[in-house]
Amino acid sequence: MRREILCWLICCSSLIYGQGTDSSKMITLNDGWTFAQANTDKWLAATVPGTVHQDLLRHQLLPNPFYGTNEKKIQWVENEDWEYKSTFVVTAEQLACDGALMTFEGIDTYADIFLNGSLLIKTDNMFVGYSVPVKEVLRQGENKLHIVFHSPIKQTLPQWESNGFNYPADNDHHNKHLSIFTRKAPYNYGWDWGIRMVTCGIWRPITLNFYNIATINDYHVKQLSLTDQAAKLSNDIEINCISTKEEAVEIIVSCSLKGNTVATVRQGITLTPGKNKIQIPVEIQKPTRWMPNGWGDPTLYDFSIQMLLQNKVFAEKHHRIGLRTVRLINEKDKDGESYYFEVNGIPMFAKGANYIPNDALLPNMTTERYQALFRNIKEANMNMVRVWGGGTYEDNRFYDLADENGILIWQDFMFACTVYPADPTFLKRVEQEADYNIKRLRNHACLAMWCGNNEILEGLKFWGWKPRFAPEVYEQFYRNYDKLFRELLPAKIKELDDDRFYIHTSPYFAHWGRPDSWNTGDIHNWGIWYGKKSFETSDTELGRFISEFGFQSFPEMKTIATFAAPEDYQIESDVMNAHQKSSIGNALIRTYMERNFIVPKKFEDFVYVGLVLQGQGMRHCFEAHRRNRPYCMGTLYWQLNDSWPVVSWSGIDYYGNWKALHYQAKRAFAPLLINPIHENGNLNVYLLSDRLEKLTGLTLEMQLIDFKGKKLARKSIPVEIPANTSLKVFSRSLSEWANETLRKECFLQFILKDKSEHQLAQNIHFFVPTKDLTLPQTDIDCKVKTLEGRCEVILTSSRLAKDVFIQIPIQGAHFSDNFFDLLPNESRKIIITSPEIHKGEKPEITMKHIRETY
Repeated sequence: MRREILCWLICCSSLIYGQGTDSSKMITLNDGWTFAQANTDKWLAATVPGTVHQDLLRHQLLPNPFYGTNEKKIQWVENEDWEYKSTFVVTAEQLACDGALMTFEGIDTYADIFLNGSLLIKTDNMFVGYSVPVKEVLRQGENKLHIVFHSPIKQTLPQWESNGFNYPADNDHHNKHLSIFTRKAPYNYGWDWGIRMVTCGIWRPITLNFYNIATINDYHVKQLSLTDQAAKLSNDIEINCISTKEEAVEIIVSCSLKGNTVATVRQGITLTPGKNKIQIPVEIQKPTRWMPNGWGDPTLYDFSIQMLLQNKVFAEKHHRIGLRTVRLINEKDKDGESYYFEVNGIPMFAKGANYIPNDALLPNMTTERYQALFRNIKEANMNMVRVWGGGTYEDNRFYDLADENGILIWQDFMFACTVYPADPTFLKRVEQEADYNIKRLRNHACLAMWCGNNEILEGLKFWGWKPRFAPEVYEQFYRNYDKLFRELLPAKIKELDDDRFYIHTSPYFAHWGRPDSWNTGDIHNWGIWYGKKSFETSDTELGRFISEFGFQSFPEMKTIATFAAPEDYQIESDVMNAHQKSSIGNALIRTYMERNFIVPKKFEDFVYVGLVLQGQGMRHCFEAHRRNRPYCMGTLYWQLNDSWPVVSWSGIDYYGNWKALHYQAKRAFAPLLINPIHENGNLNVYLLSDRLEKLTGLTLEMQLIDFKGKKLARKSIPVEIPANTSLKVFSRSLSEWANETLRKECFLQFILKDKSEHQLAQNIHFFVPTKDLTLPQTDIDCKVKTLEGRCEVILTSSRLAKDVFIQIPIQGAHFSDNFFDLLPNESRKIIITSPEIHKGEKPEITMKHIRETY
């Protein structure tokens, strides 16, 4: 029985996450659960999917872990065992089916699962789903399901005790680093932006499927070749037949686009008892390609497979498939070694961010939150997101939305920032995990590449681990690394997803402290922040692909108010420090602020200016990376989002509020961008284009304007820009534009127009840092019109109002724009949308600009 269960675990990823296996006979088992602390009899209602922390919070048995310093008060939960139980009814008709399969899509993590007195399985990996044949255990009428969760701390303490040393997992916020022994989301144990909540529970759904004859274990639509004339595909299908005799059945594979069938294949086959593997070729004429965001439509074809016996469907599956080619070009060239993505044969500059789990409690993620996440990603003109290796392999909804929105996914395996064991038991768990997730994700058009781990090889080489450990231990670290990332994982990729690129680590070779390595592969450039270098160093300290870099800020005040009281509004208060997991964070924000801004005295103003600082500094980096293509071909900043309300590197806070960083990313990632930059005493102007067509007949208008709106000088030049490139189109010495005094009192406005005088792009450039500008005092006139679900805000000012921040006390409200410069005598219309805005109710809208913080 144990061997059979393991077989199902390894091969049933498509079954678990498929889009339909005769769903009329499938029931969900998510209702009617209760839970209790082990060795007690205090059973309470539970929610599935969920975690024990969520259930305890719902019954007010835990304080809000996000508030104040309450994180300390919830740590006892991880040391306890917990039990969950439920009952469900099975009918005689259901029991008459040939087979019954119970599927646990997510069990966190060490659990014994019992059904009607029978031990179904012992689980030990959060990252896999388990499918177990249960026909012989089910009863007509009431059935009892009981799950005992073992503390992941107590479960692994014997491993730690017998290991002889403490692994260098310094993000594990416990003196005993137990996280590395468990195949569980590493960030649960704490991180330098994360709360420690070591969860357990039924974190994804449970289903029970009744079926006849056979099930489709796996359905892989494999792209063999793709040209403008034809797409040649193989439908690779794995079927488990539970009939005791051979069965002659018919298989129908069909493909449609927008409701119109484009290909159908009918084939008769004979199923033999046990596992059956078949391949059915399909060819699509004149295929429409899936394109990344900004290049075209992410076209998806609907594929389905049906199995019929005597013209009756007994099993089926569906996939949405995008036809495209993606290659990671990692080759030696005149500058070192390239690192860029080629999509449909075209080099793509990657624009995006690193994604961490969107909640400390993963089952809190709803479909609506996933949809909002991808609206935010797409609206910021991103085309790639890196799923970072210290979190989890994301829910199918995440990858479906990436497919639908044209967002490429760089997928890490879940290993980050520390070495790991490589004993036989651990390797077996990792192999099952890789098998499960590769099969689950490989049909997605969005999946661009697999990466073995985050920063482990860099840590081995440069993080000072060698003197901390005995020589034989340190040497074992390297052997373990090779077993996991140079042997096991690439072998699984070759076996299951051989046309997808795999790289064993990120950064690939380069290190931010070694300039001689910057011309090879990807780099995590932490010279800015940890190296305390200026944002301007990004103009010259370039990598081929910058897959991590970032700068922190506080979230805005309405988010801070959710975890702190007014008496805590000090940078170094106990509460602020509890929500700042980087030991140098708050002081470093001030250090950078002093370089470019007048540091405010009020806490609220410090928070606001810090947001502006983060956004402007990071935008400078984005533009530097784009400007220096094709040497540099990617910029993925750290980090897109938060998992709780915290001071961090994120561009979107826990409640979905955009920080200035996300607005600046949207501007810097625009398909067509005007980029002025000081270089060697000149003001040079570059046009950066991700458009796939050459643009001709353009006019670039440049105006020098003072802070009262007076136009001091004007220049207009004809320009054109080739497709998909960066091009310098204008240069003039700074002294020709304005003398040193005038540069503090004026700005340059750039507008790019086409032949029809239609504005294609615009930008504003200031000659000196904000602290050196002679900013005028000014009042902003604000007119508000409220409609159902939205309000329109029209702003005007007689003088420049720099970095205007509009605030509304509604979490997650969406602004059409924010953190912008309101130019003198300009009328600016901003749309704010939220379900909490109602017609006839005047929302509380406030504004702030830089001069008001002096």
